[in-house]
Amino acid sequence: MQKISIKEELDKLIALQEIDTQLYRFRKEQDEKPKLLDALTKEFEQKKLVFKEFEEKSKALLLKRKGKEGELSTKEETIRQLKAKQFRVKTNKEMDAMLTEIKGHEMDKSLLEEAILKIFDEQDVLNRELEKQKAAVKEEENKFNQEKQAIDNRLKEIEGYTKDLEAKRSVVEKQINQKTLAQYNRIINGKDGLALVAVKDNACQGCFINVTHQIVNEIQMSDRIIFCQMCARMLYIPEDHEPRQ
Repeated sequence: MQKISIKEELDKLIALQEIDTQLYRFRKEQDEKPKLLDALTKEFEQKKLVFKEFEEKSKALLLKRKGKEGELSTKEETIRQLKAKQFRVKTNKEMDAMLTEIKGHEMDKSLLEEAILKIFDEQDVLNRELEKQKAAVKEEENKFNQEKQAIDNRLKEIEGYTKDLEAKRSVVEKQINQKTLAQYNRIINGKDGLALVAVKDNACQGCFINVTHQIVNEIQMSDRIIFCQMCARMLYIPEDHEPRQ
């Protein structure tokens, strides 16, 4: 590769940094989107759990009612059998005992019927709430699916942008001195995607620490690439690299 001046090399590094700034932003978004989706999934699952709790209560009430109905059926059969037997008793004492037993079972039957009616009322209230929760979960599911689709679409979009930028980066980095490129890559990996920064108003735009006039002069001399003494990023002065009109 033909040797180029420091100013020209900085021009290439500026172009590379612009690409890397976009790449860093897209890659950061690529990392954040799955975390966002995970959070949305957990939130949706929590809302489904509330609905499931109502379903479980509904099932429990149904089982309870069926159990009571089974007891009632058994009780009614017992009463029927006792009433059939009362015509075969031979003494008043036996008849009194039989009637007392039947009366006890009929009282139990009445209590069971009241319990079943109470369960029916509870089921009515619960089922109305269950329908509300079901509608709410359906709405949340639609919302979740839309958000998930938006995230998937954005990730595909980012993948396309990233491929284009990586292709451009490959072209630009070939135009930069390998030693300089190695320094740049080492810095960028430890500085949140920012290896080359401008000096504006005598301050490094990476760490915002003031830069001495001597450092500014050294940058303008373009004898070598100058690094910030605080954050170790490469420095340039934008005015020296503005496109010619």
